[in-house]
Amino acid sequence: MPRPATPLLDTIHDPADLRALDDAKLRQLADELRLETIDAVSVTGGHLGAGLGVVELTVALHHVFDTPRDRLIWDVGHQAYPHKILTGRRDRIRSLRQGGGLSGFTKRSESDYDPFGAAHSSTSISAGLGMAVGRDLAERKNNVIAVIGDGAMSAGMAYEAMNNAGALDSRLIVILNDNDMSIAPPVGAMSAYLARLVSGRTYRSLREVAKQLAEKLPRFFHDKARRTEEYARGFWTGGTMFEELGFYYVGPIDGHNLDHLLPVLRNVRDAGNGPILVHVVTQKGKGYAPAEATADKYHAVVKFDPVTGLQAKAPANAPSYTNVFANALIKQAREDDKVVAVTAAMPSGTGLDAFGKEFPGRTFDVGIAEQHAVTFAAGLATEGYKPFVAIYSTFMQRAYDQIVHDVAIQKLPVRFALDRAGLVGADGATHAGSFDIAYLACLPDMVVMAAADEAELTHMVATAAAYDEGPIAFRYPRGEGVGVEIPDVGVPLEIGKGRVVREGTRIALLSLGTRLGECLKAAELLAQRGLSTTVADARFAKPLDKALILKLAREHEVLVTVEEGSVGGFGSHVLHLLAQNGALDAGLKVRSLTLPDVFQDHDKPDAMYAAAGLDASGIVKTVENALGRPSAVKLA
Repeated sequence: MPRPATPLLDTIHDPADLRALDDAKLRQLADELRLETIDAVSVTGGHLGAGLGVVELTVALHHVFDTPRDRLIWDVGHQAYPHKILTGRRDRIRSLRQGGGLSGFTKRSESDYDPFGAAHSSTSISAGLGMAVGRDLAERKNNVIAVIGDGAMSAGMAYEAMNNAGALDSRLIVILNDNDMSIAPPVGAMSAYLARLVSGRTYRSLREVAKQLAEKLPRFFHDKARRTEEYARGFWTGGTMFEELGFYYVGPIDGHNLDHLLPVLRNVRDAGNGPILVHVVTQKGKGYAPAEATADKYHAVVKFDPVTGLQAKAPANAPSYTNVFANALIKQAREDDKVVAVTAAMPSGTGLDAFGKEFPGRTFDVGIAEQHAVTFAAGLATEGYKPFVAIYSTFMQRAYDQIVHDVAIQKLPVRFALDRAGLVGADGATHAGSFDIAYLACLPDMVVMAAADEAELTHMVATAAAYDEGPIAFRYPRGEGVGVEIPDVGVPLEIGKGRVVREGTRIALLSLGTRLGECLKAAELLAQRGLSTTVADARFAKPLDKALILKLAREHEVLVTVEEGSVGGFGSHVLHLLAQNGALDAGLKVRSLTLPDVFQDHDKPDAMYAAAGLDASGIVKTVENALGRPSAVKLA
């Protein structure tokens, strides 16, 4: 796509400049905005396809509505890069997802144009309804617009919000961005005409008059008239489901055709009370041939050549933990036909796409419905199956009540595979797997494991498959493993038993998870100071290896626990054990290293762990401070 000779985008510093443009110039602006988005993401990496699909919609929304006075909420935020460019952040757009740079999602602290922070899906309608009701209580007149994708509409929360919105009858505009053609019939001139017609004041007024007239008729005729009107609209537009929830439905319309978008958005902007849903059909990756040609439409990319679309993949030194999990689960499933896999709209992210190719009848993607995924798995467990629920740690938080009530209380053997445990780098605080140790290890009879490396993860998959006494979870991080040899078949571990990987006499480092490598580096650095150090891999956060921990406490002067999780997790359980057994009375110096009690902003993972004090340098400093000996050795 050639760059226009006169760049309009250079004149847009905020949406007020955009609103000053004639409609006829918006096509050129959209083309420039698409090019700018492609160029920026080619430098930083990030989510590309979704943003390219809403370029015209973004331009139209900011042109028609008075943002930020009118609240514009983007669900998830994957598609918000063009929005950021138009709202005063173009000069920082090439800092996306970099340390100190722009967030990859909407963020309230970043801009007044981001009225609600997002990164987990299906929250926009609930938040928008809250804003609309707040507006009504304050007797203001601004608009509230929530943009939600068709994928996010698979979550129950979206329908809970729509049901509530229909009952409250507050003025709320929901834009359903259908970028998979999963709901809409083909979009053409007739549907565009109908959308303009039914969103206009004339049609809405006539409809109200007809309703009032019908209400004066006998009940039989009233019901027939209502059903006829709804059937007619549903036949042409498919909107009956949304009407049943109390929304006035408009669409579907072509989300790339500004001549269709602008009059419809103006009509709904000027409409009266009540919630309205505008069904907009877009194409993910629109306008960039490499994205349009791929199955995932370049949903998430690393740095790439904007001309060819070729992504700059770094050479892999070891397989990713996700792939190790998937391969281990496939091997278990080959030996046991009761093994089944469940995920919540993340088959590729969790590796279950590979499992699904071999076992399509035993793979269940339930959509963005984590709560349902967990209780669905609980039901499978009651029938003697061995469900593995593979969900990112951060998303598993959404199903906590189901874990407690539907799984743990009933002691059902559901296996939880927690991907993206610990810090996740560029995705930042919203995607960090910070809390799962704390929120799972507090549950009675829950088994919680954390893999130190690829081999350990393989053994933990086998352990989970063999365990049938209740729920069991294992966690592992994003990214590549450490390069250890992976066994062909995992061997079940003894429940609640850790291992010593380095013997010492004075300092004990007790690691849970993949900080084990940093503990071993720290032990080498401490040895340079004459501090003989034991390094142990706890393997289990629950049940604890009590014998191992009490032995470490008896035989060492300093005991440091190290975990990639929040305060209240593994270290807290260890301290409780030591206190209950009087192990602190003899003068043992205990320190717990956890993630800091803050939401860490996005950065490179190594920098984030260093800031948290969870690298070798931070571990050594903790030991030195416990001994009252500030470190004088250079920490590599």
